[in-house]
Amino acid sequence: MTSTSKTTKRALGVVAGGAAFALVLAGCATGGTEGGDGGEALIVGTTDKVTFIDPAGSYDNGSFVVMNQIYPFLMNSMPGTADVVPDIAESAEYTAPNDFTVVLKEGLTFANGNELTSSDVKFSFDRQTAIADENGPSVLLGNLESVEAVDDTTVVFHLTAGDDQTFAQILSSPAAPIVDEEVFSADSVTPDDDIIAGNAFAGQYTITDYDFNNLIAFEANPDYDGVLGAPETDVVQMKYYTEASNLKLDVQEGGVDVAYKNLSATDIADLESDENVNVEIGPGGEIRYIVFNFDTQPFGASTPEADEAKALAVRQAAASLVDRDALSEQVYKGTYLPLYSYVPEGLTGATEVFKDLYGTDGAPDATKAAEILTAAGITEPVALSLQYNPDHYGESSGDEYALVKSQLEESGLFTVNLQSTEWVQYSKDRTTDVYPAYQLGWFPDYSDADNYLTPFFTTDNFLANHYDNPEVNSMITAQATETDPDARVTMIEEIQAAVAADVSTIPLLQGAQVAVTGTDVSGTTLDGSFKFRFGTMSKG
Repeated sequence: MTSTSKTTKRALGVVAGGAAFALVLAGCATGGTEGGDGGEALIVGTTDKVTFIDPAGSYDNGSFVVMNQIYPFLMNSMPGTADVVPDIAESAEYTAPNDFTVVLKEGLTFANGNELTSSDVKFSFDRQTAIADENGPSVLLGNLESVEAVDDTTVVFHLTAGDDQTFAQILSSPAAPIVDEEVFSADSVTPDDDIIAGNAFAGQYTITDYDFNNLIAFEANPDYDGVLGAPETDVVQMKYYTEASNLKLDVQEGGVDVAYKNLSATDIADLESDENVNVEIGPGGEIRYIVFNFDTQPFGASTPEADEAKALAVRQAAASLVDRDALSEQVYKGTYLPLYSYVPEGLTGATEVFKDLYGTDGAPDATKAAEILTAAGITEPVALSLQYNPDHYGESSGDEYALVKSQLEESGLFTVNLQSTEWVQYSKDRTTDVYPAYQLGWFPDYSDADNYLTPFFTTDNFLANHYDNPEVNSMITAQATETDPDARVTMIEEIQAAVAADVSTIPLLQGAQVAVTGTDVSGTTLDGSFKFRFGTMSKG
């Protein structure tokens, strides 16, 4: 999430194994869910939260789950794959190295009857970059120079860096839902109630009732003309819980049909032995990590005792004391695995650089941490304020960060003031220098190492933590347009090493996607696109 003063252009990476190319993608006539008969109404439960349903105002999984149902995209992935194809587009191709041209299908409309044309597409992207909300996804569009509506169905995206082989993926990301220019504001985040009243939807579903973070009622949109086709279920309700224990009880007793995010690891282990439910597990690109604010952390740039070398030593010492194995086993029962770098295991270019730099082969090392602090002239225990969120990332966050606090304090090198704030306030505070160090998680926008680098470590990144390393900026820009796959992997590895030396964040864990369903529910799809879709599911 980026500030309005963004200066660094986002450079998008090359899909692993790709090379410079002219991408031509022919639209599919029918989708993977074609032929749905409406089915029984489906109730989906979650402890996740919505920030805004305006795509310009939120960059979190809870909001994006809703957006995926109600907004169309130019590009989308079919259920079961992470590869993208045209959604409401007829075709998409590079017509020049810096020009990505999309042709829309004819006759597209929003649910309110307004025409959906290239003007709406241009409007959708122009407002993202103009608003550049600090909690929004505009950082993903840093490589976008301008958008041109050539005629009613033709749009040209003019890019700053050519041969951008992930731009098709970007068009399926949180930065890319297409919105109605007659309903949405061009220069500010549009309130949820205005969007609902305007019936400004053109995805598989519309919203018929909206009670913020309590209940959302969805109904199949007969006017959707995209690659996903007709949904299997006509009516879906999204029910929001404050306690994961209540969500677990409801899915066991049939009060909800699907529980998706965020049951505790203990609850999941218990449910796996319950014959009344099915536990579905899919590939996970989710990561959990600690962010340091370079201005307000101990010895940070805006503190009275500002000292860059001491601030770095604090971050490096903390990185040497974290015990990821303990977090994985004691808190998450192995449903999250230790993460030793910024790109998670399983993606091309992933390393384990934190094993090399901190602790001893990944294990905590208090002696090494003490040496780091002493060398920087820090002789007293470091007082660190550490913030976590109890509702957005699941109830286990309390246990996770209590254990982190214990790990840091057991060394005698830190005293930790641990506090928590609920998500709606937390998402505002963290971007306004309220927290010196704090918890975040990341659910990827697309399946490429670049998505774990550019949003985090370029200038004015969405972390808003004042990290700025010109060398890292240059490296990220360079890997984005490198068409030699082997050379790009080397560059991605070097970026991870450079950022790890600075310790902008401390990676902790990576996890899987989990959904718990009633035994009469079918079609749950948890795939490498990391998009949770209502349209594939049915009951009975």
